Amino acid sequence: MSFSSALRSIQQQQNSLLCVGLDTDLQKIPRFLRDRSDPVAAFNRRIIDATKDLVCAYKLNLAFYETLGNQAWDTLRQTLTHIPAEIVSIGDAKRGDIGNTAEMYARTLFSTYSFSACTVNPYMGEDSVRPFANDPDRGVFVLAVTSNAGARDFQYLRVRGKPLYEHVIAKVKKWNSHDNFGLVVGATHPRELKRIRALAPDLPFLIPGIGAQGGDLTSAVRYGCDTHGEMAVINASRSILYASSGEDFADAARTAALNLKEEINTIRSKFF
Repeated sequence: MSFSSALRSIQQQQNSLLCVGLDTDLQKIPRFLRDRSDPVAAFNRRIIDATKDLVCAYKLNLAFYETLGNQAWDTLRQTLTHIPAEIVSIGDAKRGDIGNTAEMYARTLFSTYSFSACTVNPYMGEDSVRPFANDPDRGVFVLAVTSNAGARDFQYLRVRGKPLYEHVIAKVKKWNSHDNFGLVVGATHPRELKRIRALAPDLPFLIPGIGAQGGDLTSAVRYGCDTHGEMAVINASRSILYASSGEDFADAARTAALNLKEEINTIRSKFF
């Protein structure tokens, strides 16, 4: 089964487009966990246990783990092991390098840690992306239009009459021979999201920017989904992880995740 087929399957099984971003900040987790031997792993396990029936994916931004130093890789491994195998795990690494370096990055993400998918920066071209896409089971989300304000510095530059991000999308569609490519499109850019879905009607979209970044959820669902109301992976991190700083943090995270999942599905029902 290709990555895209597996993503569609888990979205249907869970009736969910929700992705919880496990971008866990040691300084923000409840104080009572901080005396544990691995407080971030302990926090993540509780969040996963509380939300695993509500999500289609978890996204781990590697920067939040690398800052832990020597503990980082064990924390990552413990977290990934705790995620049910059928749920997509996304290594948000934004890798992008050439030759043997790209191959080593891909091996780390997919063999060493067994992520289902990763994020990739296409700036250096096809040979910097291809090593991540060799296995049809593993997904590659290529940056198209990101949710940050600086996205306009390069992604919107006009090249032969079109914004640069449209050229990226055209390349991704050509590269997608294994049905395992997707795009990162920020929820903070709803007009572009609508345009990109028209350009790439079948690709999965990873959509950050909901919640703390102020992205519009209705637009993210309406324009991010394919014609079946699927293939949008809508990420929320801080609004779920830190719904409470007390001993009830996992219950509060579940409530926040459930409310967001239900809000997404209510919007889906209006348009699909």
